[in-house]
Amino acid sequence: MLKYSLRQLEYFAATAENQSLAKAAKWLNISQPSISKAITNLERQFSVQLFIRHHARGVSLTPAGERLLVDARGLLRYAGELQQNAQASSDDTRGEIELACFVTVAPIFMPALLADFSECFPGIEIRLHEGNQDDLLFGLASGRFELALMYNLMLPADMEIGLLASFDPYVLLPEEHRLVKHKKISLKSLKDESLILLDVPPSRDFFLGLFKAAGLEPRVAFSSPSLEMVRGLVGRNQGYSLLVTHPYYDHTYDGQTIVTRPLADKTAGGELGLVRLAQMRPSWAMTTFSQFCTTWFLQHHAGRGPCQAPPIKDLPSTAGSLDPAP
Repeated sequence: MLKYSLRQLEYFAATAENQSLAKAAKWLNISQPSISKAITNLERQFSVQLFIRHHARGVSLTPAGERLLVDARGLLRYAGELQQNAQASSDDTRGEIELACFVTVAPIFMPALLADFSECFPGIEIRLHEGNQDDLLFGLASGRFELALMYNLMLPADMEIGLLASFDPYVLLPEEHRLVKHKKISLKSLKDESLILLDVPPSRDFFLGLFKAAGLEPRVAFSSPSLEMVRGLVGRNQGYSLLVTHPYYDHTYDGQTIVTRPLADKTAGGELGLVRLAQMRPSWAMTTFSQFCTTWFLQHHAGRGPCQAPPIKDLPSTAGSLDPAP
């Protein structure tokens, strides 16, 4: 007979997420002593210490607590699916997804993608998180995230990716740059120009790798983890940049015009896909969202080209085009 409850695991996971008993109690709308008692009982049942208590600085997980958190999240997720499946009918499809997205991709695709998905499947709630690749991979491995929209670059062996689209890198230039007159621009012609590098792993390694593969060494003038900072520096004539992500409007935040040109060199494209932990059993909601994304990206990005947001007038009408997964 089980000597612990799902409620105890829920309180434990909430405390780990918030790194504080008080914050977890507020989040769950219960008393702090209730959470403290539940965690103490869990520690007694498992004969391990789950948290280190820091006076006035919250709590942190012990190694045993970190291991339990992965299993607890999986069990809570499965219990939630069990309840959802029991309550759902063919006309009442419900579920939840913890979805993460690479930070430079999120503002380009997520607003339109989530709006269209919510219209088709209003019963599926998506909780969205943003981060760099390390954040996303850690979240997937720990069970915090179920799916992550990210590039197919340096993924560990325990991750699976469903590819959605491939986008060619392009050159971003100030409006008055001398190379704007060319329809295509080679890496060789850029080697002595000032590069504004998007300094987000693994994008940084991807762009620098293009030069390395061509036997060239770029001259990096500035680097920034912010896509808009990179675009802004280019707009103010501080150099050029290589990018894949392409906002819809060719203006910077401060109103400067910037120009894009394709690379003349043959290069590998940036592959975008949905990533999940290979050992995680996909829920109905995960499968439904994955199928929807496949169709959605095919409608907007069937061919290779700049990773650009769809114009509002071209947004899809996909309601009813996907059958829910059994």
